[in-house]
Amino acid sequence: MLQNLDRLKVFYHVFAQESVVAAADALFVSQSAVSQAIQKLEREVNSPLFIRLHKQLVPTAAGEQLYEIVQPFMAALDTYLKNLEMGKDHPVGELRIGAPPEFGKAYLPSLVAGFREQYPDVSFTLKFGTPETLLPQLRKGLVDFALVDVFLTRSTHLGSLDMYHFNPVVEEEVILACSRQYHENRVKGDHSFVSLSKQNFITYTKDLQTIKQWFKHHFSKKNIHVRDVLTVDSHRAVISAIKSNIGMGIVVSHLVKEELENGQIVHIKTTSSEIINSISLAHLQDKIPTFTEKVFERYLVDKIRTMIPQGNSGMKIPGH
Repeated sequence: MLQNLDRLKVFYHVFAQESVVAAADALFVSQSAVSQAIQKLEREVNSPLFIRLHKQLVPTAAGEQLYEIVQPFMAALDTYLKNLEMGKDHPVGELRIGAPPEFGKAYLPSLVAGFREQYPDVSFTLKFGTPETLLPQLRKGLVDFALVDVFLTRSTHLGSLDMYHFNPVVEEEVILACSRQYHENRVKGDHSFVSLSKQNFITYTKDLQTIKQWFKHHFSKKNIHVRDVLTVDSHRAVISAIKSNIGMGIVVSHLVKEELENGQIVHIKTTSSEIINSISLAHLQDKIPTFTEKVFERYLVDKIRTMIPQGNSGMKIPGH
């Protein structure tokens, strides 16, 4: 290991400018300081890095090899520092965003494209998943911020959520549903707790948290035991399973709006109001967002609120 990495910076400038004098000027140090740094570096690597021919420096094979290692790093570092400076008042760099799979795939690609038309110096990495996967990634700094289902977040075992800040973006109506055929053959119009608790259920996780949350909300029942016949981690897969008459599942109403209207899917209603899930923007409480993050977050929220269907679709804007 080298004792002083600053000598690599001196070496880089001497090599690139082919001159101790020019390197000293670029680094704002004396020529003797540059010469001493190169001599110490040569002792550390146990090899001459330059051949001194009169006033000219000619790199040795060892010098050429070392430059091939140092040059990409110095170039990347220069770009990084310039981007940091530029990013103080202009969106630049990479944004890593998490989102629910169906919601993210439906809206984020077009939003990213629109944003990059205005700010082409920004690149994106999109990661789709449940709150159970996205919030730990947010905590570890693997994503800059995430859109999460608050209903699903509260339905899972994530521990304390105090480290996160949630800003509601849109709200969805969460319903229990089944196919018309299943409703006629198995439910037969009986939406009581006794009837519904005996049905077959399609779930997102083996712990049945979303189903349990629904029963807790509608019947104030805790720790119920229901029969799960299929577990899938996709909203679309749950809808497909419902249409295939497998059983009942939790869905957001706007994603089955057409099927509800034509009667293919039946909304299981009780005397209680429906659960409202917030799609919220989550970030760490103590994290200071970059200028780029602030600009994109404003753009994201504004665009989502103009793109999504509202009114009788089962979605609405918080505060509207």
